[in-house]
Amino acid sequence: MKIMMYAHGGSLNRGCEAIVRSSANIIKERIKGVSVYLTSGKPDTDKCIKALDGIYDGSPCMIKRYSCDWLLSSLRVKLFRDESYALRKIENNTIKHIKDMDVFLSVGGDNYCYGEQPALYEIDKKVKEQGKKLVLWGCSIGEEDVSENTLDDLKLFDLILARETLTYNMLINKGLTNVKLCADPAFTMEKEELELPEGWQEGNTVGLNFSPLVWKRNKKSQEAVRDLINHILNTTDMTIALTPHVIADGNNDYEILSRYYEEYKETGRVIILHDHLNAIQYKGYIARMRFFIGARTHATIAAYSNCVPTMVLGYSVKSKGISKDLFGEEKLVLGIEEISDSNKLIKAFNEMISEEIQIKHQLHLSIPNIKKKSYKAVEYLRELVE
Repeated sequence: MKIMMYAHGGSLNRGCEAIVRSSANIIKERIKGVSVYLTSGKPDTDKCIKALDGIYDGSPCMIKRYSCDWLLSSLRVKLFRDESYALRKIENNTIKHIKDMDVFLSVGGDNYCYGEQPALYEIDKKVKEQGKKLVLWGCSIGEEDVSENTLDDLKLFDLILARETLTYNMLINKGLTNVKLCADPAFTMEKEELELPEGWQEGNTVGLNFSPLVWKRNKKSQEAVRDLINHILNTTDMTIALTPHVIADGNNDYEILSRYYEEYKETGRVIILHDHLNAIQYKGYIARMRFFIGARTHATIAAYSNCVPTMVLGYSVKSKGISKDLFGEEKLVLGIEEISDSNKLIKAFNEMISEEIQIKHQLHLSIPNIKKKSYKAVEYLRELVE
């Protein structure tokens, strides 16, 4: 059986890498004789994922101006407001592989959280037109993200695997009958422990991840995070390890974290991790932290899965849903509007310190069950194909 993962932008987003890497591993572990392939927007960035049997260029194809395809696309858009022909030509790098595969997994987790996805809709239609199995793999979707077009697309899937209960319940309430509950595959991902950098305090280092995506949505949050750094330096003896997790052009955590590093490096208690590490290497560092504060979901999953007390600078349903499944409540998750409030950040940090033992205890109880739910996704997949 041949499985193709698609809707993957590349592994400069280490969260996307974590999904693909861990998914390929658990699928191959539980389904014998399977081959797993990937179409990627940046295939050169995915060569570090050794479990894949093939990596293909899935980047968009440009339609040459005044070509036959360009003229036909323009005519259909002008006369019928129909973009489907153009979108299928643009996504041909993925669509051309459908005939050779048995199952298509739409990965990426939160692709449906960022408005309409007409290009994905066309890929999904082509998969079903050719009679292949279609699976939405480990998704999070907010109710505000489900338009009529989105709902029509979701109905095409043979199986939708929601990675947390908020998404699962919402989709069930929308009347979908093809939904199962699982957990993010990255909870199962291995880690690689590299040498600790100079300035790291073993057992007394707090990780801090912040992203341009969050900063752009709440411009005042950057100053509030600075206030939090000052609070940590003034009231504790901990080292702060600035931890990037997405290093893509235009969305680079390292760039924004470097500003904090330059501002505070003279304290001797603020360090920054390299921007060339892969997902398992970042996880190796995060696993050895005492606490973690993160905006990127898969950086927080790396912390949770190693029972590191974690404070989430959340901006979508995925952060809330994952925390709720771990703790029975949205524990230490601050919404996008809250993270510009220095007092709320500091209060949540102090709460994390005061409840350190209880939080670690709860994670030790929850993580084994969450990992079982990650593997449950493979069971549902196997049931579908067998």
